[in-house]
Amino acid sequence: MPDAIQLLLVDDHPMVLEGLRSLLRLYEDINIAGSFTNGPDALAFLESHTADVVLLDINLPGMNGFELCKSLRKKYPAVKVIALSTHTERSMITRMLQNGAVGFLSKSSSAVELADAIRAVQRNGIYLGQEIQQGMGTPAAATTSLPHLTRREKEVLALVAAGKSTQQIGEALFISFLTAETHRRNIMQKFEVSNVAALIKLAVDNGLV
Repeated sequence: MPDAIQLLLVDDHPMVLEGLRSLLRLYEDINIAGSFTNGPDALAFLESHTADVVLLDINLPGMNGFELCKSLRKKYPAVKVIALSTHTERSMITRMLQNGAVGFLSKSSSAVELADAIRAVQRNGIYLGQEIQQGMGTPAAATTSLPHLTRREKEVLALVAAGKSTQQIGEALFISFLTAETHRRNIMQKFEVSNVAALIKLAVDNGLV
């Protein structure tokens, strides 16, 4: 059996943390490496421990979830972040994705969906919960103005949205760095955006990731 996924829980409510521990300890392939009620303690833990996935609340005291997510992305790029929140507005979802999250779940999600999301992002995927997808929807006018993407460009876009670097995209798709960078640049040109954050927002808004 493969090594268990090392999971970090960050939520400012001890009862929520205990509930998550109770739900997720049922899964043998997921190990809760630590749980914290604030961002600085979680970052301090990672200085001497490893984690694969962080399940992160947005409303935290001091350093909020947006800031912590951005800091995790910068300091520990291999760690996957899933936002877990009662706030499921489109702006919240987009901002978390822009800050490096690769998943977003409502706090009403089931244990099965939590486990599925953790496994999905560990496999270098993106996971938006069922409730999140329903809440976001797809703008009516979106499908009329989308540029055409090739199959490869769609694969590259998904990896860009997952926070992967050009080098990591090339390795994941077994293509050269130059080819991966060319695809990424072509996608941005097609969407007429100048940065990755804007590209991810458009992709999310249009239901492409």
